[in-house]
Amino acid sequence: MSSSSAAPARGWSFWYKPALFLLVACVGLYYVKWSPYYLKAFVAADNHSIGNSILNDAQTSPLTAALAYAQVYFLAIWKAAVLAVILGSLLQVLIPRDWLLRLFGRAGFASTLRGGLFALPGMMCSCCAAPVAAGMRRQNVSVGAALAFWIGNPVLNPATLVFMGFVLGWGFTALRLVAGIVLVFGVSMVAQRIARPEALPEAAVEAVADASAVDTQPFLLRWGRTLWQLFWSTIPIYVLAVLVLGAARVWLFPHVDGAMADSLLWLVPLAIVGTLFVIPTAAEIPIVQTMMTLGLGTGPAVALLMTLPSVSLPSLLMLRKDFDARVLVTVALLTMVVGIVFGLVGAAVL
Repeated sequence: MSSSSAAPARGWSFWYKPALFLLVACVGLYYVKWSPYYLKAFVAADNHSIGNSILNDAQTSPLTAALAYAQVYFLAIWKAAVLAVILGSLLQVLIPRDWLLRLFGRAGFASTLRGGLFALPGMMCSCCAAPVAAGMRRQNVSVGAALAFWIGNPVLNPATLVFMGFVLGWGFTALRLVAGIVLVFGVSMVAQRIARPEALPEAAVEAVADASAVDTQPFLLRWGRTLWQLFWSTIPIYVLAVLVLGAARVWLFPHVDGAMADSLLWLVPLAIVGTLFVIPTAAEIPIVQTMMTLGLGTGPAVALLMTLPSVSLPSLLMLRKDFDARVLVTVALLTMVVGIVFGLVGAAVL
């Protein structure tokens, strides 16, 4: 009798927690991402612009540049960052681990593909997607799936692709989409191989399901502890890295003139800078639009369009405890390579 009375309670707990996570995710994303981006699409269509470049202030003092950039940057992303930490922590306490392992736990292309597809509604920048990717890894999600989710958020962002078409032209959008698919899934699979994981056996998934059937600690206690651990391991280093890059932009972004054109002398350095620098969602579009107006060639422009949103030094540092260092270095290097290769392709076809 006791077992039959426990089954309905366990069933209720089993379903209400994932439903609560879905509710928080949908409400939060609607407020932070979906509604604002829907309205911004009309602005992009009407004005062929989504605003000024975040680098337009032309600072010469590193300290002033750091403070000015940090202010503009965090004002643009703070809502998404808060939501990301909340979702990354709730993921660990509301979603049954065996669900995550069945969807994303195996070291194969299917899990990686699902990770990339699940990124599409998020539409976050690399730094805001990082806490969620960290939460996934802390539930033993495969390296490939977590990376595809992390990189797919900014690179395959549907809103950014629409903005890019209206502002820069649909040729840039098509090239970004093709390059983005290569980057998200190709780089994630290569990194998966470098991580050398073993395929998760079905018995392990079943064992996890049995072990997590009953929660022994109160929900608020578990969530509070998880939230604090995720916040402390990601946000302080994030803020510090943004300040450092804000100061370094005095040297990272050169004065653009007509002589830059499609020269390889600029294509490679800008691909490196784009990989390391940090920007809000879709900020690469006004940056590139402004630089092309000043004389930047198509090749370097495409390299920046690929590398600026994909990863960044702050987001790499945020994930330092959740991925092997070799994996993160590989992701950064391959992102640069993809930016350079598709920069050359863009120079040839656009």
